[in-house]
Amino acid sequence: MSDPARESETEAKARRGRNVALALGLALFVILVFVVTLVKLGGNVLHRPF
Repeated sequence: MSDPARESETEAKARRGRNVALALGLALFVILVFVVTLVKLGGNVLHRPF
């Protein structure tokens, strides 16, 4: 691994870009799992008797 204190501006920008891409990918995956779960549970999931 490189030392963050010694990296160039180009390397720092590339690292930030990868971090943003990973964060967006993870967020999209979580949203996809949530939507698929709601679809599989059906429309009455909010109308369950307790």
